[in-house]
Amino acid sequence: MARHSARTRSAAARRRSLLARGAAPEAPANLRDHLKAFLAFLELNRNVSPHTVRAYDSDVGQCLAWLAAEHDTRISRLQPGDLDSAAVRTWVASLNKAGQARASVARKLSGVRAFVHYLRREGVIGTDPTAVAVAPKLAKTIPVHLSEAEIATLLDSIDTRTPLGRRDRAMFELFYASGLRLSELVGVDLEDLDLNARLVRVLGKGGRERVVPFNQSAAEAIRAWMQARSPMVPANDAEAPLFVNFRGGRITGRSVDRLLRRYVAQCSTRMGISPHALRHSFATHLLQRGADLRGIQELLGHARISTTERYTHVNTTQLMEVYRNAHPRAKKAATPPDDEPR
Repeated sequence: MARHSARTRSAAARRRSLLARGAAPEAPANLRDHLKAFLAFLELNRNVSPHTVRAYDSDVGQCLAWLAAEHDTRISRLQPGDLDSAAVRTWVASLNKAGQARASVARKLSGVRAFVHYLRREGVIGTDPTAVAVAPKLAKTIPVHLSEAEIATLLDSIDTRTPLGRRDRAMFELFYASGLRLSELVGVDLEDLDLNARLVRVLGKGGRERVVPFNQSAAEAIRAWMQARSPMVPANDAEAPLFVNFRGGRITGRSVDRLLRRYVAQCSTRMGISPHALRHSFATHLLQRGADLRGIQELLGHARISTTERYTHVNTTQLMEVYRNAHPRAKKAATPPDDEPR
């Protein structure tokens, strides 16, 4: 993965250098070169995150590696015509036969479709070889979330007598209070934070910036952490990340994931609780307390309302209560007296 990332940055840097000098980049000669050009296009023109570029590189690269093995050749010798409809169907079938998860197969096929769309836009191929490929139907599952009581237990279980404990309390308070993505949480800098107004500015997917409010308990936890943070941060800290590790560097998403799972294991028997569960809990609790779905969409930073609907749910008991209170004929009619005609 690291090698893929380095190649992507190198190709993009060469392309930027050529464009700056007014020179036209060399036309790709094979599918591997077309993939490099596609990744550079995503980085330069679509403003996608490095993580997304790496994901496309991995998914499409795996398809091309499989295709090269089928043709008993190297990836560098694959031509656009080799990626035909029969090859795509056989590749998808091989993923299913290998027992890969439906979501993984669907994601990889989506990546190849985006690559094919780029090739057609560039005039490299005329037809869409992925048109006949059918993505596996994904089961609609409700993401794991914590109840309000479980959230309170989780936060109260953090020992704030140590500097790192105060950091963890502030981190998870802000996480749950604002519904941030994990990447957004670890990317928050001091300049993004307005403690007095209780607002935080984050850069979400697609480079979309939004300002999200948080509550008083999160603000108090952050203030307590700020007092412990100063001795841990080097004097020449240029980025000034809000949450740092014990060395004073920005904390990573992997560390946050590990910390959350440890705290959950200490105070609960629940399994499979990831940082994303706090984001889903945020949306679920807002919805249960009457928040508008469109408002939740804005807070979460979703481009489409359909994405928000997948993050939120209403339990059956609450749904029945809403129905009984709202439908004019849902309430049981009063039983008429015996002397009245029926």
